[in-house]
Amino acid sequence: MKKITSTFIEEIKQNQLAFFKEHKANGVEIRIQHLKKLKKVLEQKEEAIFDALYQDLKKPVFESFTSELLMVQKELDLIIKNLKEWAAPKRVSGSLINFPSRDYILSEPYGAVLLISPWNYPFQLAMIPFIGAIAAGNTAVIKPSESAPHTAQIIEAIISEVFPSKWAQVIQGDVNVGAALLKTQWDYIFYTGSTAVGKIVAKAAAEFLTPTTLELGGKSPCIVDGTAPIQKTARRIIWGKFLNCGQTCIAPDYVLVKKEHKNELVAAMIQEIEKAFGKEAQLSKDYGRIIHQKHFEKLVQDLNKQTLLYGGDKNKEDLFFGPTLVDEPELDSSLLMDEIFGPILPILSYNTEADLDLVLTKLKNPLAFYIFSSQKKFINALVQRYAFGGGVINDSIIHFTNDKLPFGGVGNSGMGAYHGKYSYDVFTHAKPVVKRSFWFDLPQRYAPYPKSLKSLKFLLKKL
Repeated sequence: MKKITSTFIEEIKQNQLAFFKEHKANGVEIRIQHLKKLKKVLEQKEEAIFDALYQDLKKPVFESFTSELLMVQKELDLIIKNLKEWAAPKRVSGSLINFPSRDYILSEPYGAVLLISPWNYPFQLAMIPFIGAIAAGNTAVIKPSESAPHTAQIIEAIISEVFPSKWAQVIQGDVNVGAALLKTQWDYIFYTGSTAVGKIVAKAAAEFLTPTTLELGGKSPCIVDGTAPIQKTARRIIWGKFLNCGQTCIAPDYVLVKKEHKNELVAAMIQEIEKAFGKEAQLSKDYGRIIHQKHFEKLVQDLNKQTLLYGGDKNKEDLFFGPTLVDEPELDSSLLMDEIFGPILPILSYNTEADLDLVLTKLKNPLAFYIFSSQKKFINALVQRYAFGGGVINDSIIHFTNDKLPFGGVGNSGMGAYHGKYSYDVFTHAKPVVKRSFWFDLPQRYAPYPKSLKSLKFLLKKL
């Protein structure tokens, strides 16, 4: 593997900027051609993609298809179908003060884009932003996570087969490579990962005033007031929580259940865990593994001095960490202070909305927010009161699958949004242009100005 130096990175960026300058004006058809080629290559390499995800995360093929490859394929289909329309200049009505004029908005790509992707969904969280960046007319450098090396390798093979390196390139490496990439001035940075690293990325971007999208995480709550069907509630929470072995940025991070319904909910959750994965989840072909030893040890520490309602089984050599329910952890414990990002689900109880507010205010601005209830007033009050990236009523995670919805965070859970048309918009600058005619001028706009505004005030306010 070639040694990644600052000089090497700068050379890549300059080559990409030269390519961008050459192809900026004639891009849409060429972009569509390459996106179609990318779609074909993804179909050809489907088994290799599944194999890479299994080697990195022991992902079941069903999860690899539905939560990784299918998401990418759907994004490609949507963008290929709509790109010409999205990229066309948009006419808008003009201002009377500029009459006569033609006013329109151009979607202008930023230039050389840096994409830094995580390890938990290492294929789709690299490819979907990449597709948006390319569709918008940018060049792109992808820095995949070193913690998912097999997936990083297949991503590099796919990108190099479809795109010339001056247009798109994968740079693999550890945290030092990531730091070197951030020392270079890019035209846009898109980062997906932890809040802690997101702050480092934002600081590096600020040095050059580089626009940035940060897709982070946070403490996504799951509020259960007991008025919705308990068994179905439990099933949908368990599915969302233990998908990808709990290593999902929008997984329910903790449950807040009305105290009188707690025991019933916990019993239903245990039933649903065993229905999904059996009594020995380690033997289930549908249950993944923790990404690496360091994260495994972090999860072990999270359970220190906690009271378990269920689970706690683990095997360090296999990186197996079983579905685990924890009873009423303290608000200042690591389980509630930090994003868990694993198969541990704390269960907290509440009596009043004031109890809820105490927790939700302390663990503010989550990436996702889930409410299980049949009470419209209760639901509406929570949705209006608290800031969060995206929400779901009576289910979990599913908002991520709708390409008509923007996906992104707020505050500590990030900034900016993508998916579908939003993937195109996030990588373009909306450039307004006004084209004036010479046949009419408002004489009062020029000096010497009228001595009195009295007769013009009404007119000027209407222009």
